Amino acid sequence: MNSATDTVSTTPDNRYERGLAVLRQVAGTDRPAVLESLADIAPDLARYTVEFGYGDIYSRPGLTLRERQLANVAALAAIGHAAPQLRFHLTGALNVGCTRREIVETLIHVCVYAGFPATLNGLTAAREVFETHPAAAEAAPVDAPAPGETTADRYRRGLTALTEIDGHAGEQVIASLRDIAPDLGRYLLEFAFGDVYSRTGLDLKTRELATIAMCTALGTAAPQLAVHIHGLLNVGGTEEEVVETITQMVGYAGFPAALNGITVARAVFAERAEAGAQG
Repeated sequence: MNSATDTVSTTPDNRYERGLAVLRQVAGTDRPAVLESLADIAPDLARYTVEFGYGDIYSRPGLTLRERQLANVAALAAIGHAAPQLRFHLTGALNVGCTRREIVETLIHVCVYAGFPATLNGLTAAREVFETHPAAAEAAPVDAPAPGETTADRYRRGLTALTEIDGHAGEQVIASLRDIAPDLGRYLLEFAFGDVYSRTGLDLKTRELATIAMCTALGTAAPQLAVHIHGLLNVGGTEEEVVETITQMVGYAGFPAALNGITVARAVFAERAEAGAQG
């Protein structure tokens, strides 16, 4: 610490008030339900949620509230066992300015990393939230295929997107499948990148932030996390945004998942620094 301001910023009361202000913004109410729901059984957990989750983590610079909320929606939908929290953060996404289109696109994006059941369950939760939230009155998003589009068109579009996003790391994934499951590589290009990544409604940076959140929270996708850390950096994201997204997952997937994610990020950063030095 090097100033009176530093001392004040670390006091419990300041953390609580700072966190409560952010939680109120996300929850859209002066008395967020988490405070009441835990008052009779675990009031300290409510305090930790406010102080640590929102006072420490959410209040950090590096990501906007919109980005944090969409990352949470993606991660909670992907892990698939936190429906009440998913509904809370779907509402929170609307409260901080995310559109219905952005939320639906984020949930569609989930199917690539966590499967269709996770996306379908997420959309069911989103429908419930949209029906009760006044800010959600938008038409359902539609990205219709171009007339006469062929599988070859989807493949080419997917290859273009893969090259732009993941570059050499993505190409290595496709190459690794040629001797054992070439059709899986083709589906990855046609569907994941040709159909889903190429949809409108979310920019590539937001898609990669959501993907990093999911791969971190799932805890079973370290190679894919590395590919998409490269991807975020390739489409204009920063190392700080990588670290912030992984750090945010502490609250939703725990410290082990975040620590493992940071280990992957460290290796990617070192690899890119070495490549830059050689280039």
